[in-house]
Amino acid sequence: MLSAPARTELLALGSESTLDSGGVLLTEGATDRHLYVILSGFAKVTATVENGQESLLAVRVGGDSVGEMAALDGAPRSAGVVACGPLRARVIGPGALHALMLRRPEVAMALTRIVADRLRWANRRRLEFRGYPVKVRLARLLVELAMAYGRPEAGGGRVIGFQLTQPELAALTGAAETTVHKGLRELRDEGLLGTGYRTTTVHDLARLARVAELAEPVAPPAPRRPRGSAEQRP
Repeated sequence: MLSAPARTELLALGSESTLDSGGVLLTEGATDRHLYVILSGFAKVTATVENGQESLLAVRVGGDSVGEMAALDGAPRSAGVVACGPLRARVIGPGALHALMLRRPEVAMALTRIVADRLRWANRRRLEFRGYPVKVRLARLLVELAMAYGRPEAGGGRVIGFQLTQPELAALTGAAETTVHKGLRELRDEGLLGTGYRTTTVHDLARLARVAELAEPVAPPAPRRPRGSAEQRP
């Protein structure tokens, strides 16, 4: 989203932090206001519901930011973020970030766009919960993950370079875990999906998009690889 000079200036701020699997970037309810720019690796965004259960809200990979809401409005953290595997991030304090936003309005516009995109994503999930059966919701989520985070494989498939558990997929699709299990089995039986060690492979993105009842043909963008060796630009 940023021009090269703005990106260079942003990544020169703050300090670099390295976390192992399970390392906490953000704690739900905390009052710190730092922005984190993930350089490599991936993390899960979670929140606790009223009955005390933790629910997965989203995944974030290299090139994504986390913590922008508290950095912008100063309110307590609305979710927690935990590293899943080795992760590197740039930690930027609110004072330095706000000064950069005044110097370079494009940074402010980029953060505003990120918040808007995530609100739109959440709204779309809520509508899908009511409007589609679980298998279609699951297919729509997998298409979106493959388009945003997948890398091409031989034969035209796309590999999502991280594994989501069935409870996590259930949380993201608003479904019971047993129903998600059935939907995944059907997609595997139809030759659309494969799972391996920490990976999920979409074998036929176009067919999966049809199962997802997506009106537009699928045209994946350049991959964003959540691997330790691959840095992504914010």
